[in-house]
Amino acid sequence: MIKKIAVLGLGKVGSLVATLLSSKYDVEGMEQFDVKEEFPFHISKGDVSDEKSIREFLKNKDAIVSCLPYFLNIKIAEIAVDMGVHYFDLTEDVPTLNAIQKMAKKSTTVLAPQCGLAPGFIGILGAGLYSQFSEIRMVKLRVGALPLHPMGQLGYSFTWSAEGVINEYINDSEVIHNGERKMRSSLDDVESININGRQYEAFLTSGGLGTMCESLDGKVDTLNYKTIRYPGHRDGMKLLLYDLLLKDDRKLAQKILSNALPIVDEDIVVVHAAVEGVMDGQLKRKEFSESYRKITLNNKDWRAISWTTACSIAAVVDLVSEGKLKNKGFIKQEEIPFDLFIQSNFGSMYETYKDPK
Repeated sequence: MIKKIAVLGLGKVGSLVATLLSSKYDVEGMEQFDVKEEFPFHISKGDVSDEKSIREFLKNKDAIVSCLPYFLNIKIAEIAVDMGVHYFDLTEDVPTLNAIQKMAKKSTTVLAPQCGLAPGFIGILGAGLYSQFSEIRMVKLRVGALPLHPMGQLGYSFTWSAEGVINEYINDSEVIHNGERKMRSSLDDVESININGRQYEAFLTSGGLGTMCESLDGKVDTLNYKTIRYPGHRDGMKLLLYDLLLKDDRKLAQKILSNALPIVDEDIVVVHAAVEGVMDGQLKRKEFSESYRKITLNNKDWRAISWTTACSIAAVVDLVSEGKLKNKGFIKQEEIPFDLFIQSNFGSMYETYKDPK
């Protein structure tokens, strides 16, 4: 059982993760910058990139939740394995995932990366749909975190990590196409998609499937993940990153985009999943389509991207603590039963706060 939890990174997502978990666990957060808001958990100030600081912070803790940028997570996972502490993160970065998966072979505790929205909830949801089929032909997963009121050609605001967005736009995307695992260029394979009466575009991005290509290899003809944006966004990003070669200078790309696209308070998260295959001897299609907006918890507003990400990782931590998932080794998101997740204390927020149609 998990009793004491360390949370690294207290930004808009990390602070909510710690807040949710503090309702059931003894939580301590670490942030290298001053935290001016009041939260219902203890906060320590420390260098989140310093190994000595992390090791000191993890003493007497049962689990660590990293809400830090992806490039810090491999070292944190290594420390967690060495100290025998359960590890959870939100990374979408494929090299980080692969490194953590290798560590898990010798770990005595749980290693569960990619526990956010996408990857994370979308993988649990997709597996919940395709597990109903005796044969699977197609799995298509789509997620978008967007400003509620788009402005300009890009129609976007950085509602989460700018580094993460650029990373998933530049790195290649893994898919299953015609029954074969392949790498495809992100920002490609653009499609129009209508969700709840609103028109969007969707295109390939890196990392959204997590380990699902590995899990469904040889079992499905088509599997892909695409990011949802307002129409025109992909063309603008393609121009910026490839025609103007900012893909070769990620820090400059991040600076330009962060300066041009201010953070907004009103956002929306759109989730769509579709599976086709054989069920009860017939060819059928199952779909899930929901949208989520900001909510108020304990008199504080939380953007849609913050709470949909935070409740997902909090639910996985809780399920491990309660013994409903395995207690050591690597946990794939698609291994987590959807019914178990959606009925859990924190996973049920996806049902409680979904947009009324």
